[in-house]
Amino acid sequence: MGRLDGKVAFITGAGRGQGRAHALRLAEEGADIIALDILEDIPGLAYPMATMADRDETVAKIEAMGRRIVFEKADVRDLDRLHEVAAQGVAELGSIDIVLANAGAGSPGVSYEMSEDSFTDTIDRFLTSTWRTIRAVAPLMIEAGRGGSIILTSSTSGLVGVPGMAHYVAAKHGVTGLMKACAIDLGPFDIRVNAIASTTVNTPMIQNPAIRAAWTGDPDSTDEQVVEVMSAMHILDVPWVEPVDISHAVLWLASDEARFITGATIPVDAGALAPFTIPHGAR
Repeated sequence: MGRLDGKVAFITGAGRGQGRAHALRLAEEGADIIALDILEDIPGLAYPMATMADRDETVAKIEAMGRRIVFEKADVRDLDRLHEVAAQGVAELGSIDIVLANAGAGSPGVSYEMSEDSFTDTIDRFLTSTWRTIRAVAPLMIEAGRGGSIILTSSTSGLVGVPGMAHYVAAKHGVTGLMKACAIDLGPFDIRVNAIASTTVNTPMIQNPAIRAAWTGDPDSTDEQVVEVMSAMHILDVPWVEPVDISHAVLWLASDEARFITGATIPVDAGALAPFTIPHGAR
């Protein structure tokens, strides 16, 4: 018996990284998967997006577990397309019980230097597209009358400010507020809405030259410099967490073990949100 037997999860940005990790972890516990990803590069970003090969690998891993998966190419900036994928998934798999609004992509930028397009595009990808995901899927969940769990990918940057990421910080603070409002709106239908505030996660969004240079201040920073700077943000002596570390929290929020948890932000942050951190070398 799995903790999610008979459930169907709708996951955005599932081609690789956190989205794939979440899909695999939920499938391990019995869930079938409706997945989507843009599967093409976004102009202006410092790193490539997931590919069709990534999509095929995700599908193969899910099917190897004996679970069903519907995986479509879709952009979360296209509400009509999200409606189409959600409807197709319900037609093939029967329901949507869990939603993971995970998709997002961005690059660093200083508040007083970035272009207007950079700011508004980042808000659209991280915040407005999270709303689009809820807008496309929540009515189907209400109609089904089965309740459910919606989990938004926020960030420690959705609770505190960080330098050189004003657009991202604004978007993630918006995600935190959106979660709280949607929890109130959807509570009468027994649909819980929560967010996960992760620290840096070991995915291409972090492991790329632009982000590394932003954190260290050195465009030619070494791996050792990156690890030292990013470890200093945490109480626990790690530079970042792995996608599956977030997936464990996702699984809990999706399961009946969290049946009375709604309107909450769950930190998976290695202590990054603590008000004071002793440098590791000083201990």
